[in-house]
Amino acid sequence: MNKGQKLWKKAKSIIPGGNMLLSKNPDMFLPGYWPTYFSKAKGCKLWDLDNKEYIDMSLMGVGTNILGYGHPEVDESVNKAVKDGNMSTLNCPEEVFLAEKFIDLHPWADMIKFARTGGEANAIAIRIARAYSGRDKIAVCGYHGWHDWYLSANLTDKKNLNDHLLPGLDPLGVPQNLKGTVYPFSYNQYEQLEDLVNTHDIGVIKMEVERSMAPTDNFLQKVRSLATKRGLILIFDECTSGFRETFGGLHKKYDVEPDIAIFGKAIGNGYAITAVIGRKEIMQMAESTFISSTFWTERIGPTAAIKTLEVMEREKSWKKITKTGLEIKNQWQKMAERHELKLSYTGLSALPSFMIESKNQLAYKTLITQEMLLKGYLAGNSVYVCTEHNSEILNGYFEALDQVFNLIKECEDGREVKNLLKGNICRTGFKRLT
Repeated sequence: MNKGQKLWKKAKSIIPGGNMLLSKNPDMFLPGYWPTYFSKAKGCKLWDLDNKEYIDMSLMGVGTNILGYGHPEVDESVNKAVKDGNMSTLNCPEEVFLAEKFIDLHPWADMIKFARTGGEANAIAIRIARAYSGRDKIAVCGYHGWHDWYLSANLTDKKNLNDHLLPGLDPLGVPQNLKGTVYPFSYNQYEQLEDLVNTHDIGVIKMEVERSMAPTDNFLQKVRSLATKRGLILIFDECTSGFRETFGGLHKKYDVEPDIAIFGKAIGNGYAITAVIGRKEIMQMAESTFISSTFWTERIGPTAAIKTLEVMEREKSWKKITKTGLEIKNQWQKMAERHELKLSYTGLSALPSFMIESKNQLAYKTLITQEMLLKGYLAGNSVYVCTEHNSEILNGYFEALDQVFNLIKECEDGREVKNLLKGNICRTGFKRLT
């Protein structure tokens, strides 16, 4: 066992679930062999507790680092904020400057509230929307965090959220009186949403602009029209999609304006900051209901976001990562054709993901992670692209992955994949840890 695995063993005995985020649980990657912890990170590289270097062709901080790890300009701004003082009795002026920037990028919006996590931002948006609409029931599409309001969708049926990123979410601990307040609908299934609105007293529509697939048949425009006609609040959750294909919300690409939009992950390049923007008459409800938190007033988050947006705008980061993501997908396809493998794809261009169409697809995903780890890569079947993923990095990655695809082809031709795995097959979705 390396240092990371030893520490993970200890962590599981004193931290419920072992860590704070399901997406970083080592069982989601390579049970028993994933390095789990890092000592330092820079660019698109990181080092584990044994000081072994890896190139990150995987989550890149679960999508938080579009500019790469430890961007010098962002870190310099943060270091100055720390030196000058992060917290005080007074408010930091940076939150006002950041608010102005967000509203400038989204002219339909008039006001903004900041938080530090995506779950918090989603909860803020829901509270404000319910307060304004005067109705409790919500139609949702996509993944929106861990809070009670969202998980209550599974009180009626534990499978309700299975098609919204994480199957198997147990609403244990969620108050039963929230049953019947949240109703999921499928992306691109407008009639399904319309039926929910006609059947229930829906006051809010909450959805991701795009995750696994692009909108078809004017889906987003139809949703906007429905919300307008019925007096519903339309919320776009852009915690994942924001600033990846456009400079701002992905809804700008489709020319559809929500009533509220939520941003997170990438806007602080690794520092905690999220934003809820919206129309003035709606956002002002935040003054009528109680929404407040001490650490939403710290200085590091807004400072990091201001500099991150500045660098993004200057470098046109969204164009770079989209181009890189398309190249990665193109090379995956070429490798698949060369090795006679069939792939299916999902995700934004800057967040490409594939699955090998086979009964052994999860075992193959585990095999890819295992073999690429031996070659010095954190990798699986998806990539959160950053600006540090340059041609040299990509060429090495493609060369290494091509060898693993060849191994998978051998398995498709009769070799037993389980005999190649050192440990268990990786987890998928959510289940209670034992």
